[in-house]
Amino acid sequence: MKITVIGCGRWGSLIAWYLDRRGHKITLYGRENSANMQSFLATRSNSLLTLPESIDLSTSLFCVEDADIIIISINSQGLRGLMQELKPLGLQKKTFVLCMKGLEIESGKRLSEIVEEECDESCRVAVWLGPGHVQEFWAGIPNCMVIDSRSNRVKQMLVEAFSGDLIRFYYGQDLIGNEIGAASKNVIGIAAGILDGLSLSTLKGALMSRGTREISRLIDAMGGNPFSAYGLCHLGDYEATVFSPYSHNRRFGEAFVKGEEFTQLAEGYYTVAALHKMAAEYRVELPICEAVYHILYDGKDAKDEIEALFARSLKKEF
Repeated sequence: MKITVIGCGRWGSLIAWYLDRRGHKITLYGRENSANMQSFLATRSNSLLTLPESIDLSTSLFCVEDADIIIISINSQGLRGLMQELKPLGLQKKTFVLCMKGLEIESGKRLSEIVEEECDESCRVAVWLGPGHVQEFWAGIPNCMVIDSRSNRVKQMLVEAFSGDLIRFYYGQDLIGNEIGAASKNVIGIAAGILDGLSLSTLKGALMSRGTREISRLIDAMGGNPFSAYGLCHLGDYEATVFSPYSHNRRFGEAFVKGEEFTQLAEGYYTVAALHKMAAEYRVELPICEAVYHILYDGKDAKDEIEALFARSLKKEF
């Protein structure tokens, strides 16, 4: 199977390496001015992994023309722009797989919705979500993930083609819930980092429990299955997001409250802005997400926001 992976960052390059091991013909695309792509072109390596010679490298988007499957792993806010760049290249009957987590800030739309809006009706869209870090996969540590799509045929094809010794895939059953859960877990990761930065790590258990509960309410209000929040897309990804030293979102939250610089991408920063709008639109209480929003965007004091959460009216757990 011919597959083009768009995005040569840590996750995109890992996907290219993994699928090459599964026997597929892989092309990894990155922009010519990208430091990651320059490193791969010069040495076939970045700071995390080395790509075999069997993987083609390209700095031209024309590399998608011969692909059966186009996998995208980029900054979520750049997805619509990328799809508009791809439009003239003839994308009829292509299968897009989104290996990225987020929401469009302006519209609050899920990433699969953006691809569907910008793509030919003959195209199919799937999402590849769940826990795992590049460093751990590269070290041979396995994990479980989810593939979801509107099309059962596409789900079955991808799960069968992608499953291997490092990743056990499950068939997703709720595209809304899986995308919202996956995007919002990055916000919970930032909240976890804030707790770490304030030496309140013992509150992470409560954060995980109540964070999952509020996201399940949002999924339900949007027409998804609230139990999706308790699956691999959200709760199942908490260890990799809330505790891991590799988690960009957790590290960003910790650095933010400590007043330290953090230059890596933390998708939760953008996602929480979208969730802030969606909470009002769907009339759903998202107290933890709102607290993170106030800290990041309104300059509120993190300790004050935590105290405000404790001061909320008393209620039943469920």
